[in-house]
Amino acid sequence: MKTIELLAKDLNSHGGVFCPNPKADMQLWNTHPKVFLDLSHQGHAKCPYCSTEYRLKDGEHIAAH
Repeated sequence: MKTIELLAKDLNSHGGVFCPNPKADMQLWNTHPKVFLDLSHQGHAKCPYCSTEYRLKDGEHIAAH
């Protein structure tokens, strides 16, 4: 399983990211359908397709809406 650490600025305005993501260095031939992963509640989420885990770096916080 691959873990990608993100900064708060890497998240979209809803507190999430899409996988596949450029930070995961996935090759075009090895991608899956695009899925939204919500990090706003727990600070981490795992892709249901490739099991890549996206998490906020220690000390990073998501700004309140």
